[in-house]
Amino acid sequence: MALAKLKVETTDARLSGVVVPDGAAWSNAVRADALSRVRQMGLPTKRDEYWKYTDPASLTTAEPSSAALFVNDEGPLFEAVDRVRIVFVDGVFDAGASDDLTAEGVEIERLADAIQTDIHWAKDLYGVLETRGQTPVERPLAALNTALATDGVVIRVTGKAAKPINFIYLHKDENSDAMLHNVVKVEAGAEVTILETGPAAARFSKMLEVEVADGATFHHVRAQGRDHERRAVTHCFARIGANATFKSFTLTFNGVLTRNECILEIVGDDSVAHVAGACVGDGKDFHHDDTVFVTHDSLNCESRQVFKKVLRNGATGVFQGKILVKAGAQKTDGYQISQSLLLDEDSQFLAKPELEIYADDVACSHGSTSGAIDETALFYLRSRGVPHDEARNLLTLSFLAESLEEIDDAGLAEELRDRLEAWLARHS
Repeated sequence: MALAKLKVETTDARLSGVVVPDGAAWSNAVRADALSRVRQMGLPTKRDEYWKYTDPASLTTAEPSSAALFVNDEGPLFEAVDRVRIVFVDGVFDAGASDDLTAEGVEIERLADAIQTDIHWAKDLYGVLETRGQTPVERPLAALNTALATDGVVIRVTGKAAKPINFIYLHKDENSDAMLHNVVKVEAGAEVTILETGPAAARFSKMLEVEVADGATFHHVRAQGRDHERRAVTHCFARIGANATFKSFTLTFNGVLTRNECILEIVGDDSVAHVAGACVGDGKDFHHDDTVFVTHDSLNCESRQVFKKVLRNGATGVFQGKILVKAGAQKTDGYQISQSLLLDEDSQFLAKPELEIYADDVACSHGSTSGAIDETALFYLRSRGVPHDEARNLLTLSFLAESLEEIDDAGLAEELRDRLEAWLARHS
């Protein structure tokens, strides 16, 4: 079936004049295939099923909308954490601002160097998980990233990483249009924590492909803040082996448009996959979309999706989450919850939870709620001398607590909670 005229026009306009980065034969083949798939699928429009709640127009134009630079007066996140810092400025690796890319238990290399190497372990992962994640739902913006991303890092974790690895994304150009592609391979029995912070660019496309081998552990904590005018689309594709653990948490402040997609494939028995997020948005220009797809294809596995959104002054939140349990994936435990707290009558929360189950011995559930501050609880706190704004903020933090509990590291969770508390205080 021919692509709709709007999709053809959008795709042609976006791809007109693009230059595909050149590298080794294998990377050139991967990029050429990805670009071919983009043309075949067409870039998304609001008429696509998985984009009906979010208008992708500003993500697919040939030129990005400008975004005013934002001065963050809070200072960098995770400064007290002993970590390996990898800094990107408007999507370009900054060696001078980054730490030495050598650390116990990990091998770190710039993507721009890896794709020039004829024989490299990243050949088995770069674009591979993204391609697998295109079924049953097409994700053309992910394929576009595989085709055109010019920078990023590839990380092979061979043991227990001595330090967390922190990707720091700095935004210094009002018209920057950044694409980053990061690849992480966590070998059998290994363990790593990846931190991500910063707004990155006026328009930002970021991909994370992760292979978690048998018995390995992957922790991911991300904070997307606080530029008011930024636009971002991110994809995380992960393949999770037997007795492995994958946990990812995202906190989002501000922004005009944020679309976070997470596509997880559980391919080994007795594994755990958790993906969670919290966002706080203020104003009619704020639009935040979490889209998650978890596939269970093994025995006795657990997945959790926990998403909380606090919205005010006309802000919009979206959640689209699906659990697919394939035939034979018995003893699956799948849990999904999406909730919003609307602090006024102008904001809205749009949810589309889904279960698709082909096994008969499973425990799967999903739920979605949207509501206002509990007036009884608010009255209780005020009757005991707590000022109105402080009481409302306490109840809001309590609402977000379940998602923060998905972070295993108590110190990281507490720092993000402090940032949430500060945001609420500023917006009281």
